[in-house]
This record gives sequence, C-alpha cells and structure tokens, in this order.
Amino acid sequence: MNGPLYRQANDNVVLVRRVKRKNESPMKQLTRWFVNNQIGMSFNLLALLFLAHGMPRARDYTAKYFTLSYYNPETGNYGMGWSDGHLILFCIILFTGLRAAAMEYILAPFAKAQGISKLKDITRFSEQAWLSVYYFFFWPLGLYIYRNSPAYLSLHELWTNFPNRELSGLMKGYMLAQLAFWLQQLLVINIEERRKDHWQMFTHHIVTSTLVYASYRYGYTRVGNLILVLMDVVDLFLPVAKCLKYLGYSTLCDWMFGIFLVSWFVARHVLYLIVCYSVWAHSLVIMNGCYTGPRNNQIGPHDPPADSGVLYLLEPLWKSDGLVCYTATVQWWFLSMLLFLQCLTIMWFSLIIRVAMKVLRGGGAEDNRSEDEGGEQEDEDEFVYEEAQPLEEEVGVEQIDLKNWERRTGVKRSASSATGVSLPNHSDRKELLGRIGCEKQVD
Repeated sequence: MNGPLYRQANDNVVLVRRVKRKNESPMKQLTRWFVNNQIGMSFNLLALLFLAHGMPRARDYTAKYFTLSYYNPETGNYGMGWSDGHLILFCIILFTGLRAAAMEYILAPFAKAQGISKLKDITRFSEQAWLSVYYFFFWPLGLYIYRNSPAYLSLHELWTNFPNRELSGLMKGYMLAQLAFWLQQLLVINIEERRKDHWQMFTHHIVTSTLVYASYRYGYTRVGNLILVLMDVVDLFLPVAKCLKYLGYSTLCDWMFGIFLVSWFVARHVLYLIVCYSVWAHSLVIMNGCYTGPRNNQIGPHDPPADSGVLYLLEPLWKSDGLVCYTATVQWWFLSMLLFLQCLTIMWFSLIIRVAMKVLRGGGAEDNRSEDEGGEQEDEDEFVYEEAQPLEEEVGVEQIDLKNWERRTGVKRSASSATGVSLPNHSDRKELLGRIGCEKQVD
C-alpha cells in the first residue's frame, strides 16, 4: 500500500486510512466479487469436474470437457459439432483460473521483488506478463501448424479442399483454444477496470471471436490459422516492451518497442492485406457453390437456395453436416469483417506512430492505446482518512485503577524508560489521561 496507515490530524485526533466507500451498482459489486474470487471459482469448478469424471457413469458426459469430440477412426481426423462447446467452456474456465493465479502468486510477487511499488503498476505488469506467457506458447504452435500445412507460402492453397469438415486433432485443439481465449478476453475486459479504448477493444474482441468461430465452422481453418499467426506475432513484443517499462529498463523497452513497431507494420498492414487480397481475388475462383452432407458423403457443388434469402449463410454455424456455401455474399461478409479489423489496427497504429516520434525526440516509449483507464485517479485517491474510533467506551477518571494495572503488568508508571515506550512531553498523568480520551479532567 502507498501512504501511511495512520495520520495525526491534531493533538487529540488520529486518522486511520480506509478504502473509499463508493456508490456501486449491483452489477459493479457482482463483477468486483467475481474478480476477487475468480481463482477459487475456477479451480473449484475444475475440481468438481474431475471428481465427477471419476464416476464411471458420468465419464461419457464429463470427458467432453477436456477431450476432442467427433473423432473419425477411418480418417484419423476430427469433425465438429455442438459438443465442441464443452471443451471451449473448459478452456475459458482454465484460462481464467490460470491467469488470476499466475498474476496473484507469481507475477505480482515478482514485480514487487523487482521494486515496483504502486498497486496500479503491479497490476499492469502482471496483465502484460500473462499475455506474454500466452503468446509465447500459442504463436509458435500456430506457426508450426501453418508451416506443416499445404497452405505454407501458398495463397491458393488457403482455399482448396473446401468444404473441409474434418481437421487434425492439433488444428482443432488450436482453433478451439484460441476461440476460448478471445471469449475469455471478452469476460476480462468487462469485469476489470475499463481503459480509455474499452469500446474499441470490446468491438475488436467481438469481431475476432466471430471470425475464429466462423472460420472453424465453415472449414476455413487454414486462412484462420494464418491470420491468427499474423496477429499474434505482434503481441509477442508489445507485452514484453510494457513489462520492461515497468521494471525500469528504459533502453531495452525502447528497443523492444522498435521491434514491435516493425512487426506491427509488416504483419498487420502488409501481410494481413495480402491475405485480404487473396480473399477478394482467389477464394471465389477456387471454391464456389454449395455442399451438403458429412465429409465422406458430400453432395455438390450446386446453387444456393433461391427461396431462403440469406439465412442459409448461418446454417453452417450450428449444423455440421448441413448446407455450407461459398458465394459472393459470403466472400464480402468475411472480407468486410477483416477490413473492419484493419481499420481498428490503423487507428491504433496512428497512436503508436506518435509514441515512436516521442522516442525519436528522446522520450520514453509508452503505449497510450490502452494503458490508462478513463478518469482513473492515483492509488492514493482510492482511500480516505477517517477519525479513528476508540476500541473501548470512554469512562470517568475515577473508574480507572492504575494501581491495579501496575500490579497485573509489573510496570511502574515512574519507570517509563524501562518499558521501551517513550511519550515525549506526555509523562504527566493528567496529560496522559487527556490523550486517551477521558472526558473528565484530573485535578
């Protein structure tokens, strides 16, 4: 904590620091309670799940939460369906518990040990360090999947083999875990303190989650994997740069910020737009038409239904063997969402350029996109000082038996130096009684 726990207002009043009372709504109180208890809730739910899995009759139901569903022994691949939601829910709870536990018991103590004292900075450091841990695991995994896919360095192969309603276990686990992460980020951004760009980030998470889910259900996992790799590589460097800033390594922070700046431009404004160009130029040429049926018995291509409007576009999102189409409407739906994300990244990149200009002028690199909360005050403003209340009721002087107290404690009033306690200018009995709150005066 910052600031003193007690403060002397005058000769007779001691102020004690307390948390400021806020007029919070019931929803705000609920979210605050959830933040404070997310570790216990997450791991208790997981513990109950594994305990239930120990009962043979429940295993057919509980296994869906931590294993991949719809395995096809003939192909060695996995299909998709509603049971995937169990694994997504499991990953959301797991990420929530791991994030909170890592921040509370590993990252925050490390930050304190490195000299970070302000509560706000400890929290920010822990958040960014957790993101670093996540992306240092999932970005290499995504790159490995892309490196071993037919679409490696080939834009045309992004669209072949449509509709791909079965995929490898590694690809399926990767896509579902990424979807769970972005859904969990929607939870995090709404239960913790809001940043200045809250609504931009919230919109970004909504669009990203929708794209990941749609690419999985429509069978566009190759292009979905590539876009995630391009987006995640940037997040390898930004959290590390922020952590270096909080730790006081300004020079390393500036260098890491420079690497982040280059990776952002190349990955999100060059390579990402090349993928968007492939959506516009190649996708409709290679995959065009509608298909129905499971992977081993697909019927098509045929024209989309003429009497259902555009509702047929939503069918693949919940029916794994139903009608799935790729038409000009589908193409522009996906492309518009990808370009919308590009607009958000351009807005953020303009702010990053301002930071880069500050660095070139000799200032430090500070990301002002989402580092500060709107209207947030310093840590000290979260507390107020109130008059300390006596622990016992006030009594008259005649009710105080100092001699009996001396017999029980063995402490002589005249030997104050032997007690190790010294009250400057307050050795007089009358003045001492006045200090402890006696209303009556001592003659």
